[in-house]
Amino acid sequence: MSTVVDIQNVTFAYGENVAVRDVSLTIEEGDFLGLIGPNGSGKTTLLHLMLGLHSPDSGTIELFGDPVDEFDDGERIGYVSQKATSRGGSMPVTVREAVRMGRFAHAGFGRLDDEDEAIVDDALETVGITDLADRRVNQLSGGQRQRAYIARALASEADLLALDEPTVGVDAESRDEFYQLLDSLNQEGITIVLIEHDIGVVTDRADHIACINQELYHHGDTESFVESDALSEAYGANGQVVHHHH
Repeated sequence: MSTVVDIQNVTFAYGENVAVRDVSLTIEEGDFLGLIGPNGSGKTTLLHLMLGLHSPDSGTIELFGDPVDEFDDGERIGYVSQKATSRGGSMPVTVREAVRMGRFAHAGFGRLDDEDEAIVDDALETVGITDLADRRVNQLSGGQRQRAYIARALASEADLLALDEPTVGVDAESRDEFYQLLDSLNQEGITIVLIEHDIGVVTDRADHIACINQELYHHGDTESFVESDALSEAYGANGQVVHHHH
């Protein structure tokens, strides 16, 4: 097993406001990590640090064995931000065009061959949006748009999927189908880091949990998290796990 993300003693602040304090954790190849914590706890900041979108004030981060600030294999990462399901920032391109962008890192702009196009087709089929290929991304529902972003990551042959509350504004049925898709991708060997405010969903789906509120309260397998006091310590007395039965 190779280490995908290695975070050692990382602290990061926005000005005077510490968002992440002395956090250490590793994510191994094939893990499905649920990253949870109260609002404003530093979850998104920690994810951004993992991906090299912020530089830590202290500590070190490695991504696929390289210092994160030297990592340049961007196609190995698929990132779906909170904005992915909102219509505002969508590109006026078709779904197929958006997914084809995932091949450019491998093929160079505008030079996709038959093999590249077959990989794009496979990505659309895997996420179940082949029938939407010619529709514009900004005409899709939130759940459909998520799948387009996942398909783009698959087309780039990403090894790590990083998802920041990807089901905001998505109906319950689409959300369940989306998590089934993540399960199947994880079983195929893709490493997943998921921020999700619904703790029950995380404990049902993820095999490891990192619970953060500036500091790391727990990092381990899901069973040890459920049995620990990390939830009440991080969230205060009201933290509790509600399971969703599928």
